[in-house]
Amino acid sequence: MALRCLSQSSTAFSYLSKICGFRMHGTKAAVSVVEEHVSEMVGTGREDEEYADVDWDNLGFSLVRTDYMFATRSSGEGNFEQGCLSRYGNIELNPAAGILNYGQAKASKHGLIEGMKAYRGENGRVLLFRPELNAMRMKKGAERMCMHSPSVQQFIEGVKQTVLANRRWVPPPGKGSLYLRPLLFGSGASLGLSAASEFTFLVFGSPVQNYFKEGTSALDLYVEEVIPRAYIGGSGGVKAISNYGPVLEVMRRAKARGFSDVLYLDAETKKNIEEVSASNIFLVKGNTIVTPATTGTILGGITRKSVIEIAIDLGYKVEERVVPVEELKEAEEVFCTGTATGVVSVGSITYQNTRTEYKVGDGLVTQQLRSILVGIQTGSIQDTKNWVLEID
Repeated sequence: MALRCLSQSSTAFSYLSKICGFRMHGTKAAVSVVEEHVSEMVGTGREDEEYADVDWDNLGFSLVRTDYMFATRSSGEGNFEQGCLSRYGNIELNPAAGILNYGQAKASKHGLIEGMKAYRGENGRVLLFRPELNAMRMKKGAERMCMHSPSVQQFIEGVKQTVLANRRWVPPPGKGSLYLRPLLFGSGASLGLSAASEFTFLVFGSPVQNYFKEGTSALDLYVEEVIPRAYIGGSGGVKAISNYGPVLEVMRRAKARGFSDVLYLDAETKKNIEEVSASNIFLVKGNTIVTPATTGTILGGITRKSVIEIAIDLGYKVEERVVPVEELKEAEEVFCTGTATGVVSVGSITYQNTRTEYKVGDGLVTQQLRSILVGIQTGSIQDTKNWVLEID
């Protein structure tokens, strides 16, 4: 019997077979050791509590300040100094303006942003999902934007230190996750004039609830035809801070009309679907799963890559190719993938005032893939691919 013919639960089962101060002076960052090393710090005082005093059942998605953030900067030669932790500063990310505020200082639009999560396993251990892929994507994006970036090892170490120092903010099993924001930004001249003289790498986190607690809520999408998208060779595939400005504006317009999010078409022909704001999109047609290829304009999501691998293991045929917008009418199911959403169903898509509805609910391909992905991320399904990093 093919794996895809088993029930959702049996399918999942079968698939098993230094505290430091960080100061900003104008556009320059300086890091200095203030007290003791983090390994001595996290075992004392309130950091020794198992969980923070939070209503875990009603977390929501607003920013919750945790205890510490990680910071490091590049030297003049582009090498990053040894990173350290500091008490959580006054950080504000304003994607619409492409600006990161730290205290009274501002980083220009010349910056990259990643998103990832830390989960609490049933055994109490804290888990990270494929952090090396986030590290490699930031490194690739930095190279494309003429920026120095931390090495993969430095990236992962910064994330690990941030999570360990904020362990009490990692929600209990099934209650959510610690959402992590690794940021890389340049100080000095803007891109287009000259490369920045140095770069700062930060990691901070905030606990958030499960995007869809029950896994059955569905998105209602609107196809946007107006906003221009990146062309091949542009900034597609790079999570640049400034990319979010126009996206947020179009999202606001869509939500004002009662839609959940926006599905974009390609900029050149406006005949093919690309992606949903900050998510990748998939169409299910029988035993075939179709998704737009990442040809330079579409962000190659880490959840996207993982879901494709899971689907192939389950016996589905996965096609990464150009997807004409008319093909939306042929799909039985549609779903989106991303760090925030995981795998989420799409209930309908409206294009040129025509609404197409899709199957949602338990027992479908979308829920099958979601249950396996979540199981691996949270440790309830054996990680045979070594995707999960236990950090304590």
